Amino acid sequence: MSHLTRRNALSLMTAAGTAVLVSSQEKSHAEETPLKGNLKQSVCRWCYKGIELDDLAREAAAIGLKSVELLGPEEWPIVQKHGLICAMPNGPGGITKGWNRIEQHADLLERGEVRLQEIADAGLPNMIVFSGNREGQDDREGIKNCAIGLKQLMPQAEKLGITVCMELLNSKRDHKDYQCDHTAWGVELVKEVGSDRFKLLYDIYHMQIMEGDVIATIQENIDYIGHFHTGGVPGRAEIDDTQELNYRRICEAIVETGYEGYLAQEFVPKRDPIESLKQAAHICDV
Repeated sequence: MSHLTRRNALSLMTAAGTAVLVSSQEKSHAEETPLKGNLKQSVCRWCYKGIELDDLAREAAAIGLKSVELLGPEEWPIVQKHGLICAMPNGPGGITKGWNRIEQHADLLERGEVRLQEIADAGLPNMIVFSGNREGQDDREGIKNCAIGLKQLMPQAEKLGITVCMELLNSKRDHKDYQCDHTAWGVELVKEVGSDRFKLLYDIYHMQIMEGDVIATIQENIDYIGHFHTGGVPGRAEIDDTQELNYRRICEAIVETGYEGYLAQEFVPKRDPIESLKQAAHICDV
């Protein structure tokens, strides 16, 4: 009986070891499964400042991403040599001083036309722009002023086939006083500009902070959206179960609309950055 017990124990230990090995192999297989690619994914460079751009591009390509973005012209060739593009290049101007001020238009137009040609020459699809801060300005006036300037830029964007995207940012926590801080404001601006080549960059992180109702808002306004950004809420960390949004379901809803553009990971990793990026890519791969 003692011998039989030892034999059974050894058998159970072997079975347990095999189960652990199989579980480990399954986990490894899941991590190495290629992305389906129903949603083209990118990553924002600024979130990975501690990693050389060449290394980030190599890792992004290995994960199955298609782009590293928010880059200037001197950086585009670095990602292109890894088979990636820059899906959202930097445009003229900054977050606080943008298209809502008439006095900014001449400079923004001059630099914007140069950048659009650079983007077209590199075969890239988009260019980011910003509204600027309110500084006491009425929201309706901000829409009017942005439209005056952007309407002058759009003929070249249309000619070159580049989509100009204004980013929606939160003015509650990260970008105090920023004017393009609600989807409704951005949609009104898109309508005012009246070009198929002008759309919104819908940042899911920022809009969750400002207004919530993310999936319904995306579904109702997808015709006005040209690009997406992610980020964990609160804190802009990983987009896993440590935060409040269900990114898998959000991405399913985006794909269900027929959207064919890019979604860029724009969270600041708190853990191993490449492992977090890989995890996020698989969460959004629906």
